[in-house]
Amino acid sequence: MSETSHYLQITIGAVLVYNFVLARFLGICPFLGVSKRLDTAAGMSGAVIFVMTLASLITSTVYNYLLKKPITLFGHTTNLDFLQIVLFIVVIASLVQLVEIMLQKLSSPLYRALGIYLPLITTNCAVMGVATLSAKSNYSVLDSTIFGFFSGLGFALALILFSSIRERLELSQVPGPFQGMSIALITAGILAMAFLGFSGLC
Repeated sequence: MSETSHYLQITIGAVLVYNFVLARFLGICPFLGVSKRLDTAAGMSGAVIFVMTLASLITSTVYNYLLKKPITLFGHTTNLDFLQIVLFIVVIASLVQLVEIMLQKLSSPLYRALGIYLPLITTNCAVMGVATLSAKSNYSVLDSTIFGFFSGLGFALALILFSSIRERLELSQVPGPFQGMSIALITAGILAMAFLGFSGLC
């Protein structure tokens, strides 16, 4: 496989084919929680892209240059990859804390609008999924960073599309039994089925 094909497979796969929300079904909490308004969805999208990209860069560096390397302890050769989840959580939590501080200082209205869903990025399975999938696929640091950025972009695409539809639905006459979260879940399901059309690209 050529280098161009390799990167095309990573980017198109992350955004469309294996979209973390609509294909892997990870990170559903913020997807449903902040998608009522387009502006809050855009703010959350930016935060997730930032966290996913930096988390992929840092966790891949830690994994490739520290955890994967064999070390000798008390005469036994081993590696530290059993610490992978713990270190990944620490890195992601630190990045989310940084985003929280920045938003609180630079955009208080957006910080208040995101509410509890901003710290929830720390335990967002999509962010952890990017880091662990990169490690499992033995991606280089560059590959992991590209994969993280485009996975965040795929998350943002799903979130913004979904919030746009939900804003339109608020102006529509939805039958009583389907109002609220019911129509949101039905819409999310239809959107996920629409993304199945991309499955042959990779």
